[in-house]
Amino acid sequence: MIDKNQARLRRARKTRAKIAELKSLRLSVHRTNSHIYAQVFSPCGSKVLAVASSLEPEVRKSLANGGNVSAAAVIGKLIAERAKNAGIDQVAFDRGGF
Repeated sequence: MIDKNQARLRRARKTRAKIAELKSLRLSVHRTNSHIYAQVFSPCGSKVLAVASSLEPEVRKSLANGGNVSAAAVIGKLIAERAKNAGIDQVAFDRGGF
């Protein structure tokens, strides 16, 4: 019998395989109760091209809590801006099995 974590990892592998087949850049978002992290990966998955996090000092000054909806909006705008500066205009969202 397969447990919840194994099922999630299986879904994550399927999602990443489909993104790799499309040869698209991958946007991965990780959320904890305290913070939000976003990364844009190269098509091969070995290189991080853009990063944004609620741990960054300029973001922490403007937010009371790094894991709420307003923090997600700020991190979304920040990762989009940094991706545009890196010449990225389209990404595939990697839901990570969720």
